Amino acid sequence: MSAVMPVREARFETLTEAWLDQVMAVEQVAYTHPWTRGNFLDSVKAGYQAQVLVGEDTVMGYFVAMKGVDEVHLLNITVAPTFQRQGWSRVMLDALDTWSRGQGAQWVWLEVRVSNPRARTVYEQHGYQRMGVRKAYYPALDGREDALVMSFKL
Repeated sequence: MSAVMPVREARFETLTEAWLDQVMAVEQVAYTHPWTRGNFLDSVKAGYQAQVLVGEDTVMGYFVAMKGVDEVHLLNITVAPTFQRQGWSRVMLDALDTWSRGQGAQWVWLEVRVSNPRARTVYEQHGYQRMGVRKAYYPALDGREDALVMSFKL
């Protein structure tokens, strides 16, 4: 049995309906409470920054971010499970930082599930700091789950 070679090159594409089936397939396997197709479509229609990380013709990951006055709010960032632990989340966070600076933002904000230590570690290694807690922010299998609010100074 041969090992799958990791993708070494990827590109960003704007999230459009053409990518949505692949994005939804990733979303469904990555989360217990995935975004809906409507969540993505509404984000695109609202003009949010929505980018897909593509290797060859495969969706490796994506992010959706909303611009504010002097900040950006990261709403969703996902690396497909097949491509996790290969550094692609850092690539997407760097791209988000570059876009955010270009928009005149000074901060990037996000929420992350308390039960997601891997994501928290990625954000902390990128320079995000914990700013607070949103109680019962996320739906969970047994009710609601708290979110850590984190920010990154650009």
